[in-house]
Amino acid sequence: MSEGAISADWVVPVDGEPIRDGRVSWREGRIVEVGTGRAERHVDGGVILPGLVNAHSHLEYAVYGGFGDGEVFGSWMATHISRKRSLAYEDMVAIARRGAADALAAGITTTADYSFSGASATAAAELGLRAIVYLEVFGSDPAAAERQFAESRDRVSESPLVQLGVSPHAPYTCSVEVYRWALSLGIPVGTHLAESAAENDYLVSGEGPMAPSRPFLVEPTGLRAVATLESVLGPELLCAHCVELDAGEIELLARHDVPVAHCPRSNAFLGCGTAPLVELLAAGIRVGLGTDSAASAPSSDPWEELRTAIGTARARERRSDALSAADALRLATLGAAQALGRDHELGSLTVGKRADLAVVSLSGTPYDPIEDPVVATVFGGSPQAVVETIVDGTTRFRQEETAWPEVHSTASAARQRMLP
Repeated sequence: MSEGAISADWVVPVDGEPIRDGRVSWREGRIVEVGTGRAERHVDGGVILPGLVNAHSHLEYAVYGGFGDGEVFGSWMATHISRKRSLAYEDMVAIARRGAADALAAGITTTADYSFSGASATAAAELGLRAIVYLEVFGSDPAAAERQFAESRDRVSESPLVQLGVSPHAPYTCSVEVYRWALSLGIPVGTHLAESAAENDYLVSGEGPMAPSRPFLVEPTGLRAVATLESVLGPELLCAHCVELDAGEIELLARHDVPVAHCPRSNAFLGCGTAPLVELLAAGIRVGLGTDSAASAPSSDPWEELRTAIGTARARERRSDALSAADALRLATLGAAQALGRDHELGSLTVGKRADLAVVSLSGTPYDPIEDPVVATVFGGSPQAVVETIVDGTTRFRQEETAWPEVHSTASAARQRMLP
């Protein structure tokens, strides 16, 4: 669609005040107008938002729900590695398509996806989801990591919506030399960092819940996770989780301008803890909200992630003002775009930015009629409330019109192959 417009009771630009009876127009994939007015397509009881930006996902794990629930972190990882071995590459693509479909149906227009096989790039391109797909690599030898990367890269390609990056998986599965190689490529780089106490236990002493998996891990460094990566920390390295941090490590991340993806539900359900979100933000760290995946959280629902971020921050700080609805929404839009280095294009309804929009109806919720559109949307929003998701000015999901039955059935068949 070369041009279009939509209006609703409210427009929430994120980088400005909410607009009552607002309208957003676009042309050639970019926003050309944000203001008051009524379009031919109008959503009563609706709110127009920037498309949600997911700072950390695993689309390939969209149907891994429940595997290893309640296991300690080390054995939980082993369970998932074992189940994954049952799949062919075509199965991984089928599951990733389900992940991309679920994202669009929930109002996500951009995702930062860590991909084991590269299947996420194919799925995102097919369904019209904007994505940075970080191809995962493992091990101590940069040459071996380069071969892994090339194998995944050769299966997929970039597109106008999909950019490829690389992900040295974590400091306990990749050497610092592998991180240096990844950062030398000049493409987006992402990793998992300080996700659990078990990670620090293993890196410092080689002991703890991860010790039985030592043949598949790098040698312990004698240092905690953040210190292990100190020489490669910087603004180019997106770090997911960052739960196990002390004050000095937060200061180190801030000093190196390291962006962080915050995944509170995954951290909670895996028993890893609660990341120090308020302290990270106070230190000036760029933080975006991420759903992780159904492998570690009950779903990939970004609305539940928003509410969990608020609840865990307030509980950790014992203050009801620790994180506001507006703060949380920013983490899922402009904050996440900043963490990905894409805020010049994404994350707010701003003239000149990409026409990525999520339209939510709050009719029938406890927030109808709407008093505060930000509070109403953050606490009342859900995938079921998403009316339409628009990426680059093109509708990629519309309620009651977009169902993807084959996407769902093929993903379910792939899950069946992983069951005992």
